[in-house]
Amino acid sequence: MLPQDSITHVEPTVVNNAVVADSAEQLAKPRTPYEVLRTLPSDATPAQQDSAIQATFQPAEIHYSNQPDTLHLPGHEIGTKLTEVDIPVYYEKTFFAQSLQQSDYMRAAYGVPGDPMPYSLHKDDMLTSVLLAVFVVAVLLVSGSRSFFLRQFKSFFKTPRIDDMFLPETNTELRCQFFLMVQTCLFLGILMFFYTQEFIGETFIVESDYMVVGIYTAMMAGYFLTRFLLYTLVNLVFFDKKKNMYWQKILLLLSCIDGFLLFPVIMLLIYFDLSTESVILYFTITLILVKILTIYKCFIIFFRRKGGFLQIILYFCALEIVPLAAFWSILVLTGNFLKINY
Repeated sequence: MLPQDSITHVEPTVVNNAVVADSAEQLAKPRTPYEVLRTLPSDATPAQQDSAIQATFQPAEIHYSNQPDTLHLPGHEIGTKLTEVDIPVYYEKTFFAQSLQQSDYMRAAYGVPGDPMPYSLHKDDMLTSVLLAVFVVAVLLVSGSRSFFLRQFKSFFKTPRIDDMFLPETNTELRCQFFLMVQTCLFLGILMFFYTQEFIGETFIVESDYMVVGIYTAMMAGYFLTRFLLYTLVNLVFFDKKKNMYWQKILLLLSCIDGFLLFPVIMLLIYFDLSTESVILYFTITLILVKILTIYKCFIIFFRRKGGFLQIILYFCALEIVPLAAFWSILVLTGNFLKINY
């Protein structure tokens, strides 16, 4: 056998060693930043970590694809080149393009948003100021018209005489009764607002809860005005003008008494968290008491000499019970209309 050529024998060995060395070098060289960081000691500083990554990975030229981009922006046509992008105006318009007043506009919010606290009247400074002003003005007016109210209360349960029906009233007394009437409408509006929050809903379509109270107060004023008009039209048909005028004064006095009786429950409800059952019970008793006084005075003025028990029942139901029930239905429908239906 002929001996083998040493050149041909050694050369493949060198080549194989070079291949093996290149493979070992490729396997030993880190291919990701994670592998580079694993080769560093645990106490390596961020600057040392950055230097190691920059020494391992050299930036290379980026070769963009010549294929058309199919994932384009919504509402924007497919671009021909990657470097040529025409962004629509509504993508460029931002909050900071026109104003830099709020630097924290894009600040991230952490946590889970909670439910907003419901509106509470006892924390409302505006309502507290209004109630305090109403109380002070009412006390001043009543103290100035003390003799008028004492005279009315003393003669309330007596049979009216002709002279009592034409007693003149001063401007101060008229202003006092008008203010107390407005106070009664305000108190009833606040009570209706509480009823709406408790039994209908707590969020409304209007911007402020003051508007809800104002709407209910205006509706109460409209109810009393309509009530006076109905009594005037009916009484002018069946009774004389003197009794009709005296009856209007009695209705105004009873409405003022209703406001006086509602003032304590309003204070207890707003500032002492009186229970809903107690408020309903107090309001019911007050309403029944005022209606009893109304029907008693109606009997004394109009039906005392006629003795028509059935007539006064029909008269009272037609002008008090039926309008009150219809007005209550309107209030409930208004509350359902004002609340936000999800």
